[in-house]
Order: sequence, then C-alpha cells, then structure tokens
Amino acid sequence: MPLFDENSPMEYDAIVIGTGISGGWAAKELCEKGLKTLVLDRGRNVVHRRDYPTANDDPWDNQYRGQLSHQEMQHYPVQSRTGYITRPEHVHFFVKDTEHPYSEAAGTRFDWIRGYQVGGRSLVWGRQSYRWSEMDFEANARDGYGVDWPIRYRDIQAWYDYVERFVGVSGQNEGLSQLPDGQLLPPMELNCVERELKKGIEANFSERLLTIGRTAHITGDQPIGTRGVCQSRNRCMRGCPYGAYFSSNSSTLPAAEATGNMTLRPHSIAFEIIYDDAKGRATGVRVIDSQTKQTLDFKARIIFCNASAIASTWILLNSTSRRFPQGMGNDSGELGHNIMDHHFKVGASGTYPGFEDRYYRGRRPNGFYIPRFQNLHPKTNRKDYLRGYGYQGSANRANWMRGIAEFGFGADFKDQLFQPGPWQIGMTAFGEVLPYHDNYLSLDTERVDQWGLPTIHFSTTIRENERNMRKDMALAAAEMLEAAGFKDVSPYESPYGIGLGIHEMGTARMGRDPKTSVLNRWNQIHSVPNVFVTDGACMSSAACQNPSLTYMALTARAADHAVRELKRMNL
Repeated sequence: MPLFDENSPMEYDAIVIGTGISGGWAAKELCEKGLKTLVLDRGRNVVHRRDYPTANDDPWDNQYRGQLSHQEMQHYPVQSRTGYITRPEHVHFFVKDTEHPYSEAAGTRFDWIRGYQVGGRSLVWGRQSYRWSEMDFEANARDGYGVDWPIRYRDIQAWYDYVERFVGVSGQNEGLSQLPDGQLLPPMELNCVERELKKGIEANFSERLLTIGRTAHITGDQPIGTRGVCQSRNRCMRGCPYGAYFSSNSSTLPAAEATGNMTLRPHSIAFEIIYDDAKGRATGVRVIDSQTKQTLDFKARIIFCNASAIASTWILLNSTSRRFPQGMGNDSGELGHNIMDHHFKVGASGTYPGFEDRYYRGRRPNGFYIPRFQNLHPKTNRKDYLRGYGYQGSANRANWMRGIAEFGFGADFKDQLFQPGPWQIGMTAFGEVLPYHDNYLSLDTERVDQWGLPTIHFSTTIRENERNMRKDMALAAAEMLEAAGFKDVSPYESPYGIGLGIHEMGTARMGRDPKTSVLNRWNQIHSVPNVFVTDGACMSSAACQNPSLTYMALTARAADHAVRELKRMNL
C-alpha cells in the first residue's frame, strides 16, 4: 500500500476515516472516481497475506493448546465474552481492553468488540451477507419506533447488485419477500442432516424455510480479481491468504491502491472533524499519531466517516465548535442515541439418529439460515413483540472430544474415539433490537485514554420487546427440531449484552427531518453536507439480518452521490 510519508501532501480531495467494511468501500469508490484520497486508520498496517501470521498454524503450534495464558487473559475481560476472540490464532486482530477502556452505567452492559488495524473487523467478520427487504425499511414508519428511513429498498437495490458482484456472495435465491434475491455465486452444500431439517421444516411449517447461508466467499470456478476460491479450511478469522472471503485488505483497498489515488496513513487516531463557521462546511480532519502523539491537520473537500458505529459517533461528539457545541451535526440531540444490535445467544440443539455411514468434506465456513417468519403478515403477527428474528446454525458429527466427559479406558475406548460420533445440530437466533432513544453513549471527559482523549460511557439494555422475543426464539427452535425428528432437543438461553452480536448500529441515524435525525437520505450530515457517515452509525433500524452488506451498498451509493455533487460544485 502507498503509505503516507514526509513527502505526502496535507491536502486531498477526500479523506476516509477507517478501513473496515465501509471504509474500504469508501476508499475504493472515491479513488476509482478520480479523487485523491487520504485513508486514515488508528491501528497498525496489515498487508494482505504478509501479516496473517497464524493462517496456516495447527493446534499443536500453540504452547497452550488453543488458549491464552492466564496472564494474557487479564487484558481481555470484554473481548473474551465472545468465547472465540481470545484464542492465539486470531487474538492479535482484537484490542486489549486494558489499553482501550470505556465505562457503563450501573445496571447496564455494553460489549464493545474492536479490532484496531488496517482492515478493521473486515478481517474477522462472520461474512453472512443478506439484503434487507422493503419491510425492513418501512418498519419504523409502520409501528412507530424510531424515525422513518428516508430511503426504501428500491433506492438501494441496484447498489446491492453492484457490491455483491464485487464482493462475491455465495448462496441460494429463494424468492422470499423478506429476504430479497441477489447476485449470488454457487451455494455451498447442506450436509445430510441439515437437509433432513430442511425437509422437516417445509413439511410442517408453511411460513418457514431453511437455506444455505449467504456468505461472502468466492465459490465456483472463477476467481474475482486477484482473489482465489474458498478452500473450505474455515480458518477465516486468521486472515485468508487466498483472499477467498471478502475483506478490505484483499479487495477494496487493493482496488483503491490500483488507481494511484490513495494514500494510506495508519497509526492515525482521528479525533475531530474541523469545521469552518464562515463556510458552513467541514475543512478537514485532526488526528493524533498514536506512536509519536503528534497532532496533525489534514484538509479535504469531502470527508467520509467510517470508523465504526461507536467510533464515528465519538468523533462527531468530540468535534465541537461555536456552531456545534454538542457535537458536529447534533442539532437534533440524537447523536449518540438509539444504539442497536442483534440480540442472540438463544436457540436450541439436538441429535439426529442414523446416517452413521455419512460424513462431510472439508470445513465449510458457513452454516444454514432460516429467514424471519414472524410478524410478516396478519397470519404470522404476534401480540407479545414487534419485528422478528432469523436462525443460523449447522449440523456435524461429534469428534473425539466427546470422550472427555466419558468414563472409559483401554484400547476399545480409544478405537471408538477414532470414529465419528453421533450427528448433532445447533441453531441460534438473531433478533432485532428496537431503536430506543435511552440506549445511548456519551463522552466521559474526566476519564481519558492514553492519548488524553475522552473515553466513552454507555447506557444500554434490552427491553420487554426483546425479552418476549427471546422466549419465542428458544421455543420455535425446539419446535422445528422436534417436528423434523431430532432427539434430545434442548432449548437454551445464555447471558447477552448489547454489542455482543458485534452488529452495533444507530447513534447517527438517517432520517427525513433534521429535527429528529443526524443524516439525510444520502448519508450526509443534514447541517454539514460535505461530511458523510456510512458505517453502522447511520442505521435507523436494525432488521434481523446481518448488516454489513447494507453498509457496503449505502457507502457505494453515498460515494457516487458525493462525487456527482462535488463536480456540480455543491460541496
């Protein structure tokens, strides 16, 4: 990547803050449209392939057999709540909580899972890629929660097409109104037990369907650009040297680099967007070099804020001026409010008798998906909660570790463990969290970080609507497994805090009215039209589908609008 150095300019056509899912897309689109673009990231540089140190490691390559030492774990009290981040093969892509503190209001919980490096969490995301439907964009207006989205599905449909073709999303089109069809690569295969569940659901539930997950992995025979085809290693969170799954490092940033218009500056903590009262416009971005602690000002005509939902809003709240004493664009008072996520950690599991002679090849980096089926129309409407949820899950055969809980010894016992165990299945629901004004973040100016910057204080919790939904999530999962002939069916619910779904959204929402929203229909700040926010902060509702594909489509759409307006001298 072309890195910023002492000979680099301090003024550009555009500045992009952040290099994750949406920041990478902003960089690609602006550079390909001819804008000289400075791309900032607060973390270290990560070069595709070179900087994936554990990509080919085996379990025995770690001295603690896949675990961190007790001493190391003390640095990750929040990150460890996920259960999978704090493992040696990919912990280097996540922050140490001890170095990046934040606080929570009494009786509330927010799990802020972060990756500070070039590429951000695009290196470690779950890669599930689903379109939102017309129903999702109409939801707020229909039931009165939040504010009405200023766009509808038709406004973003072509941009979904555009980003899917570049990303490479595999999956199966199913013709569902609540899960629009897309530009999909060949689907990965369901295994034999997943197909049994699919048949059982379709035979017993007219409104429900199981399909293979739609995932950002290249399948089939054709690579996309320099990226190869998925090798079914399922080591994705370590960084994929094949580039088979979509990340900024393997895809959008190289595309931006190829134009010759991108300058990348890592170790750059953007903490303020500079505002000119006389011009009524933003003029640049102020950063602290995380290594030298030097403060630098960069100028640009347009700015894309893509630091992630929480960090982008932190930057805006910290960007105060005579015009914006409560934070840039905060005329509505909504900046920092309406934090959303997808609540999960609830579902069911079971076993399936038979198929002892069947297995599967490779480690498929994907599972099945059951799209939303509640509150779609009068026949499926619920009285106890609004909106809905979908399921993600998979079936596999138990491995040798089942012997850990058994009382056994001798040659026969060891021989049994060389054979696959019974088929087992699990499914987890992901449900929509409503946009509550009282789920919010604020700046704590008394507790500062190691660079002297304010930390964040959260106050977030799920409410009655989500609690009622969770009861149905567990019951419906068990209901489907039992109807399909699974045995030992067990519903479950584990503790959950907002943020743990790592789908944080809201905080700088889009809307039609500047009095109740921060951004307009083009992701521009209502009162500062040359600043765009296209990451999770912009979302007006959460739906129940994974949101990253929508961030990408909104970013490409906003970049196209920004460049057109720039050429018209409107910015």
